[in-house]
Amino acid sequence: MLVSFQRKIMTCCIAAFGLISSFGGLAFPDSTIPWKEADAGLLVAEFEYVFNNDPCAITVVKIDPGQYSFKLLCATQYGKQPYTTKEWAVNHQMLAAVNAGMFQENGMTSVGFMKNFDHLNNPRLSKANTVLAFNPVDENIPEVQIVDRECQNFNDLRQKYQSFVQSIRMISCDRQNVWSRQDSKWSTLALGMDTQGNILFLFSRTPNSVHDFIEILMALPLSLKSAMYLEGGPQASLYLSTPKMTLQRDGAWGNLEDNSLQFSLPVPNVIGIYRKPRAKT
Repeated sequence: MLVSFQRKIMTCCIAAFGLISSFGGLAFPDSTIPWKEADAGLLVAEFEYVFNNDPCAITVVKIDPGQYSFKLLCATQYGKQPYTTKEWAVNHQMLAAVNAGMFQENGMTSVGFMKNFDHLNNPRLSKANTVLAFNPVDENIPEVQIVDRECQNFNDLRQKYQSFVQSIRMISCDRQNVWSRQDSKWSTLALGMDTQGNILFLFSRTPNSVHDFIEILMALPLSLKSAMYLEGGPQASLYLSTPKMTLQRDGAWGNLEDNSLQFSLPVPNVIGIYRKPRAKT
């Protein structure tokens, strides 16, 4: 799969805040990413490359669950009013927020299982094979994880967490791209986990097929273990703001030159982060 994808790339480079490393195909000889620190345990990198002669970019936000807690906010729980990711973050004092996944025609309900403590946004477990689980009931399990229903017992883990977001799997248990090839292209927002247990917000405004987006993610030196699709098109949205930097990323359909949307769209559900209290010294 990587070999056929390699033939499509004419010229590639990775640029992260000024440092550029050229590479052949999809191998990165320099695995050191010059992450930019937004805050302690909260890192950002921008990857720029050329794919099919078009300039492309991916934004990655890496979050250390040991220093940050994850929060699910649903309009069904908070006044039945959707907001932009920035508004959700500002209104609830969070450092970052992303769209928590696709939603139904009523504009409120997630397409997959979504639960936040005692609040049920959608009680139905769909066929999608990944579930983000966080807010554990005790300290003996990971604080957050992407549960793969193909190789993990979700019924067991369901009793051990209090917040869940279900969506479509992008990478299998044996690290294979499970998304079918397609001609349609759009901006994509995804959530991943690396081999160290960090959570990654993954955003590309550049329209690509989801299959190709996954191939690119797997080629980047991110130690990516698993990933789940969150949203595509204009409602794919990421916001981050700390004293050191502010980011606003919003998606689009098809060719960027044909998209005149210059503002963020409101979304009903978001996953946000806030800093845990620092230990007193």
